Amino acid sequence: MEADAHTTIDAGHIYVLPELIDLAERHNPATRAAWAQARAQAAQLGVARSDLYPALTAVMMTNTSREGVLLGEAFVRQTLGLYQPMLQVNYLVLDFGSRSAQIEQARQQLLSANLSFNRVQLDVLFETSRRYYRLLDTIGQRDAAQVNFDNADTVRKAVEARLAVGLATLPDALEARAAAAQADFALQSAIGDVDVARGDLLSLLDASPTDKLEVQSLAELTLPSRLDTDAELEIKRALAQRPEIGEEVAARDAARAEIRAAHSAFLPQLQFQGQGGEVRAYGQQDLLHDTYVGPAEEWNVNLNLNWTLFDGGRRIADLARAHADERRAQANIDETRDAVEQQVWTAYVSLRTAFSQRDAAAALLSASQTSYSASLRSYQLGLRNTVDVVTAQRTLAQALSSDVTARTGLLTQLANLAYRTGDLLQSATRKAKP
Repeated sequence: MEADAHTTIDAGHIYVLPELIDLAERHNPATRAAWAQARAQAAQLGVARSDLYPALTAVMMTNTSREGVLLGEAFVRQTLGLYQPMLQVNYLVLDFGSRSAQIEQARQQLLSANLSFNRVQLDVLFETSRRYYRLLDTIGQRDAAQVNFDNADTVRKAVEARLAVGLATLPDALEARAAAAQADFALQSAIGDVDVARGDLLSLLDASPTDKLEVQSLAELTLPSRLDTDAELEIKRALAQRPEIGEEVAARDAARAEIRAAHSAFLPQLQFQGQGGEVRAYGQQDLLHDTYVGPAEEWNVNLNLNWTLFDGGRRIADLARAHADERRAQANIDETRDAVEQQVWTAYVSLRTAFSQRDAAAALLSASQTSYSASLRSYQLGLRNTVDVVTAQRTLAQALSSDVTARTGLLTQLANLAYRTGDLLQSATRKAKP
């Protein structure tokens, strides 16, 4: 497909994750490159299959010559002209499986290219999800920082109100002011993080990082309540679905086809050649009449048996290389399977941990909100000091941040497990081309 221009983002639309994934699949340069590679490999399979058919060539031969011919006691200048149109047919009748092996090799390479395209799609799906959840995290952190700033400002105002009536000291007021300034600093940093995360997501969509992109909020997403899957089941599914394993299997089968082609090189080839056409000739000798002949039919047919008896060991070396490629491909399959199993296990454990962290963060937030409210009320009644209420405010700020991180972390780990098992690719809406 032709290269696309920058993706157009509708500033008035709130994008959900499936829409972002669709934009990434259609516009990301990596998917376009992988699709072009798959199409090129499909064309290569067509090239290999064409060797099964005869080649028909139209040939036009012309020739003119002039020389002195001895005639009696003198040399007579003679001019000859030849005009010969014809059709030539070349066909490899027998090659003991060389062409079929090359076709099989090309077919496996096409399968590998298609699986490579699937792998790129899977990477883009996960990266889009990861950057989306990262944007939600920064938005949540910004909102938490805003709440923290509002709380800190509320504490500052409460301290200054008590200072005005002589119930608080100047150091208390300075402490509250410093806490509010620190909260404002954190808020400004969080605002910048949102812009950076939005730009990262837009770049993946092949859009301008300055576009105004609005996404569905974290509060609108439904999180599962518990982990209801088994690690062994996830590993089995990954071994059946991950495109990397299929790529390595296709590479091994292509190497086996190359071995068959290398074996056939030790055997003879039977080639058919034929040509047919007509001849038109013109002749002239000094002092004699011109002569013209034609058109005259002409054809010939040949069967050639070619058998290479000695080539300095090249065929042996080709066969040894093909066997080595097969062994390397089999080793890559085993290595990839081991890596997939470890990746799925790590993703499973990380997801299990994320569920526990989500529950712990929710409990911490609830307790911190209650503590802050009680501390602020007690301070206003003169029952707590400034340090206590500032500490409660900072604890609540940390709890708000931890709750956002835990929820977006859970979503990211859910996507990561689906990525490692290949479920993301299975559940995505796939098209025939990006």
